[in-house]
Amino acid sequence: MTTTHTVVGVDPSLTATGIASTRGWCQTVGYTRARAKDPGITQLPHPERRAALNNLRQTILDTIGHPDLVVMELPAVSRSGGGAHERGWLWWTLYDRLTRLDIPIGLLTPNQRAQYATGKGTAGKGMVVDAVARRWPQWPTEGDDNAADAVTLMAAGCDWLGTPLTTVPQTHRNALTKAIWPAPPAQAAA
Repeated sequence: MTTTHTVVGVDPSLTATGIASTRGWCQTVGYTRARAKDPGITQLPHPERRAALNNLRQTILDTIGHPDLVVMELPAVSRSGGGAHERGWLWWTLYDRLTRLDIPIGLLTPNQRAQYATGKGTAGKGMVVDAVARRWPQWPTEGDDNAADAVTLMAAGCDWLGTPLTTVPQTHRNALTKAIWPAPPAQAAA
């Protein structure tokens, strides 16, 4: 089934934000080092880090455009790792900018995203990549788990809007009932 809505899935990351659109594309964008010996974004001096983060945010927003719905993955606060401070800033600033643009936002946890793709909330990245390749092959992810996550988020948004990209089992769709969704879209007057 095709959708008349433009829905974009976003899996925020400092180095590989996955973004997928119902307009038929998916890609990853992120901070890249100019040279192999350059430090990662979290190791830059604060003025340079601030500039890099602002540039990254703008690149992500430019890639997203102005869709009818954005579905973002919520941060996995239980997971540790470098750059937690910067990842948190990126997530909140994206959410803030999208809200200021009056773009409705749906939110899925990592487990809800995995459940929608595979039927199992604890499914690993490889299982999600495989499920996306089988269920939504028209969005080639080339094995990139960030792009696969974005495709899953976008597909979940379409399903929530009532125009699923393909039929998924109820075990998968149960993730939609646990997600955080904006106010339902206004129905056309009869």
